Parts: sequence; C-alpha cells; structure tokens
Amino acid sequence: MFLLFWLLTFLGPLWLAVSGKIEFTADYRTANRASTHIAPDPQTTPEAVIQAYSAYAFNWRGLFAVHTWIAVKPPNASNYVIYQVVGWRSWAGLPVLSVETDLPDRSWYDQNPQIILDLRGKQAEELIPQIAQAAKSYPYPQHYTAWPGPNSNTFIAYIARQVPKLGLALPSNAIGKDYLSATQFFVRAPSGTGYQFSLFGLAGIIIARKEGLEINLLGLVYGISPTAIKLPGFGDIKLKKSKITPQQATEYTEN
Repeated sequence: MFLLFWLLTFLGPLWLAVSGKIEFTADYRTANRASTHIAPDPQTTPEAVIQAYSAYAFNWRGLFAVHTWIAVKPPNASNYVIYQVVGWRSWAGLPVLSVETDLPDRSWYDQNPQIILDLRGKQAEELIPQIAQAAKSYPYPQHYTAWPGPNSNTFIAYIARQVPKLGLALPSNAIGKDYLSATQFFVRAPSGTGYQFSLFGLAGIIIARKEGLEINLLGLVYGISPTAIKLPGFGDIKLKKSKITPQQATEYTEN
C-alpha cells in the first residue's frame, strides 16, 4: 500500500520530467509570452466574455502545479482585463495581485494555456462586476507563498467562492487552491457545488458535484470526479472529452 501511494504521488511528476512538457532551462526574461490565439477576438465579439485559463507553472514548479488566471471582456469592450496573482511582482515592490488590460491567452512562460471556463453573453455580463468586487476584497494582495499558499491559485479559488455562479472547478494540480485563512476551515468548494474542509492548504477534503472527491495531502490532490481521475503531476486525467475546446473560441489576434 505504501509503495502504491508513492507510485501515485511521483509517477505524474516523473512523466512530466521525461516527456519534455516542462522546460527546465527557460529564462523568464526571454520565455514565450505571445498570444496562443484561442480567445475570442474582441473586435469581432461584441458579447461579454469570461474565460479562466490554466498552464503549467514556470520551470520545475510545473512538475506539480499549474498557474491559473481569469480574463474578462465586458460587452462591446475592445480589450480584456486579466485578473491574476504573480509572485515575482513583489521583487519590484508591487502588489502580487494584478488587474491589468492584456492579452487573455498568453503563453505562461513557454507553457501553452488551456481554457477551463468559458462564459458568454448575459451570464458573463452579470458576473463581470462581481469578479471585480471579489478581487478588491482578496485578503492577500501583497502576500505570496508558492506552497501551500496563498499563491496564484489561492486567488482564483477565492474569486470562484465569492462568485459561485461561475461554477469554476479548478484543476486538481492548482496547488494553493485549497489554502484558506487561519480562521477558516470549512467553506464552499470553488465550484459552488459542494463543500470542503482544509487545514491551511496542507490537508483536507472536497466533496462536490463538479470537483467530485478530492483528498489533499501536503497540497497534492488525489481523487475522482464524474469526468476525471486526479493525481499529482498528471492533474485531471479526463475520462471523457472536455467541453472546452479551442474550436469553441474565435481566434484572438493582436492588432
């Protein structure tokens, strides 16, 4: 049993290490940050858009975790606003919480993003102000700790809990999503479809319709949902095809 546990824990990171999916020699100053052209072009998409993205974290961190962010475009807006936490902003004396006009679908330092949430039209229009309000109330705008949190995934999970109508279930390898404050232990799951118990992001459990069953040990998640098996490194191993595909989004071009 002990051997099986270690196999489930390290097989995913080992596979990522030898598969070439993680670039260990990348320099953040020169790594690719170009658009991947999977977001709808605001010039030809007048409706409101909310999209959440994930991509393998930079360098060796990608063996265990992804970075997540949210992009919003109000109706008839010509640009996207990006909500995310970026740890190295603190090096320049800036808040780690970033709310900026930017390309929504940039590569995350050589790692291509995936769309994990895509809302359009009236539903998106109603939720965009709620996302903005939730970001203002985030309790850690100046503080970042890669493990167990608060980090970039702590922020997106916080937004999801504050705006449950998003229905956003984060990838199981979004380490930090289960980090709660020192006075919170039992809260709504990020998707709003269940609940979770967490001890400072180091141990806990989620039971929810979207997330399924997730067991958190030292920030690593093991579990199963209606659509995926969840293991460290691998993240969500899909049991059926995701509903979010690049073909569902209009090409976003830099003008």
